[in-house]
Amino acid sequence: MYNLSCYNPTSFILVGIPGLEKFHIWIGIPFCIIYVVAIVGNCILLYLIAVEQSLHEPMFMFLSMLASTDLILSTATVPKLLSNLWFGSQEITFSCCLTQMFFLHFSFVVDSAILLAMAFDRYVAICLPLRYNTILTPQVMVKITVSIIVRSFSVILPDVFLLKRLPFCKTRVIPHTYCEHIGVARLSSADISVNIWYGFSVPLMTVISDVILIAVSYIFILRAVFLLSSQGARQKALSTCGSHVCVILMFYTPAFFSILAHRFGHSVPRNVLILFANFYVAIPPALNPVVYGVKTKQIQDKFLLLFSLRKTQ
Repeated sequence: MYNLSCYNPTSFILVGIPGLEKFHIWIGIPFCIIYVVAIVGNCILLYLIAVEQSLHEPMFMFLSMLASTDLILSTATVPKLLSNLWFGSQEITFSCCLTQMFFLHFSFVVDSAILLAMAFDRYVAICLPLRYNTILTPQVMVKITVSIIVRSFSVILPDVFLLKRLPFCKTRVIPHTYCEHIGVARLSSADISVNIWYGFSVPLMTVISDVILIAVSYIFILRAVFLLSSQGARQKALSTCGSHVCVILMFYTPAFFSILAHRFGHSVPRNVLILFANFYVAIPPALNPVVYGVKTKQIQDKFLLLFSLRKTQ
């Protein structure tokens, strides 16, 4: 029975933000506001893209995929964070922990792949404008979408089975606000070298390959832009990439900073790392629709039209 309970733990305890327990209620307020902004912003974006025929283009289809993934990412983490900070709901069942961990990592890998697909879209639009509609056909869009989901699912699903095989006979207290693969694996009394190897290398390599291909795409894009004779044409071409570049920086910069901080920042207090990790999963989903709303004229026009129609009704 003891061994059986080790391999089938009923629940874990999410501590929250260690050392800042007396500030938990106040810390939850900005996270609640950020979460509401993320939900409202991404839902409006999805609604506009769905109802407006003029936005049924590859770039906006990729944007709707990004908004959907951001909704999954924020919903997988922030509600449990708020219930922990405000109501002291620290317990999470083993199955819920695995589910949260899966969707957290799955969303991250999907987001990275979508940013790569958006970079490819911008490359075709700027470098091969006359062939844009023949290259990014609806059939190609479906294939890209399916390949993104299948790749991400195939990369992250083994994490679930790698955790399920481990015994948890000692502590089941997770010094964090959500379940992530390596953090849960470290609670096990068994050898977790396979978890560490797979958990860091395989998803990271997929993301690194995405970053490299995005960089290559933008090298070709910049080369094509600077070959344009008109300065106005250059500015117009670069402006179409502005929102995408902002989202890329918001997504990858904190991610790599967080990885480096966990690997080398041993002097950084744990509560600072946990706070940063929570802001990383909460802020980009809230800012992405804002960035695209500000930087993309088509979305601005449809957004203003939507609210002007509602006011006149």
